[in-house]
Amino acid sequence: MGVSMLSPVLPELRSVFGVSDAQVGLVLTAYTLPGIVLTPLVGLAADRVGRRQVLVPLLFTFGIAGGAIGLVNSFAMVLGLRFLQGVGAAGLVTLAVTIIGDIYSGGRRDAVMGINGSILGVGAAFYPLLGGALAAIRWNVPFLFFGIGILVGILALFVLPAGVEHTPTSAREYFMRMGAVAKLPRALAIFVAIFTAFFIFYGAVLTVLPLLLSDTFGLSTSQIGPVLAMVSIASAAVSSQYRRISKHRKAAELVALGFVAYGLSLLFVWLSPSVPWVAVSLLFFGVGFGIVMPSIDTAVVTLVSDDLRAGMMGMRTSLLRLGQTLGPVGFTAAGQRLFVSTTQGYRTLLLGAGLLAIIGGGFAYLGLRLGSGQ
Repeated sequence: MGVSMLSPVLPELRSVFGVSDAQVGLVLTAYTLPGIVLTPLVGLAADRVGRRQVLVPLLFTFGIAGGAIGLVNSFAMVLGLRFLQGVGAAGLVTLAVTIIGDIYSGGRRDAVMGINGSILGVGAAFYPLLGGALAAIRWNVPFLFFGIGILVGILALFVLPAGVEHTPTSAREYFMRMGAVAKLPRALAIFVAIFTAFFIFYGAVLTVLPLLLSDTFGLSTSQIGPVLAMVSIASAAVSSQYRRISKHRKAAELVALGFVAYGLSLLFVWLSPSVPWVAVSLLFFGVGFGIVMPSIDTAVVTLVSDDLRAGMMGMRTSLLRLGQTLGPVGFTAAGQRLFVSTTQGYRTLLLGAGLLAIIGGGFAYLGLRLGSGQ
């Protein structure tokens, strides 16, 4: 909700506050920035004092700060409240997947990871539609909807168990063990994959593409939402079948294939002559996303023991947030400064990102298959 509901609103915010493309991209960056630093600390706290004690205050912060944005009339205040909302959001993804790892194991865990990814996809498909429709009423209405986070916090307060099921180690020992795991080649590969996936997703798809759809095809906010929803629709469908998919390929191989799907999608978007073709092209991105995210989450929760799980998920989400933060700024800044027009720049960047994803994912997949002797 924190990003997907606002993506179709970005073009509207340019005119409301009189800001540039790069400045409006800060609406996403201010939200994702706190997670880079705070998410590992959220994981540490959740491992030591319990999941519920950390999750509930974060949900309240997310809901209150996000809803308050709809009541301000200054772009600086919007960015300040988005930053505070990002503080609340810092550990939500981390703790959701951590709790799944706590409760389930084996094939059932793969199935629930897939269900989790599918629910994320359904939400991400619904929220652009909702955001575009609410923004058609007035620009600030989508922000008021963030108050639902308060209701989720109340629910979590009653349904999640309190405390931890293991004896916490000292902070020094905890960080030493975390550091040892983080240096493993498998862990480093996971971190690179998660950063790259979200750098492309947030930079190319959720920031640059809405601006292109508005400037090139003249779409309104309510029309942009359904186009972007194609990613989430495909992601939800694929994630729901993750347990079956994971039986045929290892998690690392699925991540590589997911990047190939990312690249094909961006290449097809670059070639698309009309909005319907753009929408169809985004289905390929959703297929890749539906494969990549459950595969990465499964790899992370199986990498460490229970008492380090939230911390490792925190590191995973910190890299995710870094990609979310740098993607919008990187793509918009490059499009504005390196090319004659932003339209030409954005289209070229989509092509370049697509080709790099295809090449990188393809070589990684071949290397993994050859390395396994298959």
